[in-house]
Amino acid sequence: MTFVRACSLDEVPTDEALGVTVGAYDVAVARNGDEIFALQDLCSHAAVSLSEGEVANCTIECWLHGSTFDLRTGKPTTFPATEAVATFPVELRDNDVYVDVETTLNGVTPS
Repeated sequence: MTFVRACSLDEVPTDEALGVTVGAYDVAVARNGDEIFALQDLCSHAAVSLSEGEVANCTIECWLHGSTFDLRTGKPTTFPATEAVATFPVELRDNDVYVDVETTLNGVTPS
């Protein structure tokens, strides 16, 4: 695995997401309570940044059409989205968040 520093943990507010670029991909680094997740920062329903949506109950909401995605699996939990988004491995090192965008946890190829 190839982990790249994405941001400082302090930059990701509790129960929100931060949009960052890691390698060739835009990534939403989301904090749900004490847990950190990384997924492609692009709704599978429309070309909308997921990092601008709300994080709650281990989901992130697309602010435009209201679809929510499970932060663990990338699968949509509400319509209109029906396709999963790529999820990436995360490591915390000291106070930094590292993401591996060369590997997906759910087998979805990032676009």
